[in-house]
Amino acid sequence: MSKKIGYGRVSSDGQDLTAQIEALKEAGCEKWFVEKVTGTSTKNRIQLMELLEYVREGDTVIVTKIDRLARSIIDLNKIVSEMNDKGVSVVFLRDNITFGAGKDNTSLNKLMFNILGSFAQFERDIIVERTSEGRERAKASGKHMGRTGQPEKKVQQALEMMANRETNGMSVADIVKLTGVPKPTIYLKIKGLNT
Repeated sequence: MSKKIGYGRVSSDGQDLTAQIEALKEAGCEKWFVEKVTGTSTKNRIQLMELLEYVREGDTVIVTKIDRLARSIIDLNKIVSEMNDKGVSVVFLRDNITFGAGKDNTSLNKLMFNILGSFAQFERDIIVERTSEGRERAKASGKHMGRTGQPEKKVQQALEMMANRETNGMSVADIVKLTGVPKPTIYLKIKGLNT
């Protein structure tokens, strides 16, 4: 007996799968496979691998949108083709498109499949490109992106205070409080100067 099986994915632990699961339930899925893992490739996507093992001829796999299943045209083609070869149809809810198995997979469907997959990859590439450009602009203007390090001015101030401790009578704890530079950073910098 054929089944409707859902697949949901988010990229990180901070994201929530609830909306996807609700959409899969509404679409009539009896079972679903969900995971929190990056979708740049199928590697490490355990739930996707289990889904591919689980599905049988006549089943329909339902996914909320294309980029939940794959983020590159190569992966998308590989995954959907593997399912279609098994006699399994793939439905993307938000994209309102079905890639049927066998005779249901028309030339127009194949064309749409490649176009949509290309757009999904194009969109992701643009996001990556914009992020990289933003990072470069931030670097050029002296801003730091990502995990913040200590401002070089403060580190230099802490090192000067450390060098003059005999005259200023300050403890390492005092210097840490005044400059905000952590003790390990101060010692690491001193060690770097002495090597």
